[in-house]
Amino acid sequence: MEWQNILEGTMLICFGASWPMAIIKTIRVKNPAGKSFMFLTLILIGYIAGSLAKWLYFPQDPVIFLYLLNTVMVGTDLSLSLYYKNQQKKRMAETSFS
Repeated sequence: MEWQNILEGTMLICFGASWPMAIIKTIRVKNPAGKSFMFLTLILIGYIAGSLAKWLYFPQDPVIFLYLLNTVMVGTDLSLSLYYKNQQKKRMAETSFS
């Protein structure tokens, strides 16, 4: 494995370490308050672009696994946040009609 791959993998591990905690918090509190949907979307696009670049130009590079893992985790956090935001809107609509 080359130094480039080791350093890139280290970066992806460090960036990816926070996503499981963010997902757990989102599930636990069921409240997306404080989440930036624009930020999550931009991060998701970045990971998708990195994954595609690795797949197209370096298909044998094992670092692609880290890009894909981070993509899945950010997508999960974004999906959960949007789901809970929608649930909040429904609850607010139901209570305003009561």
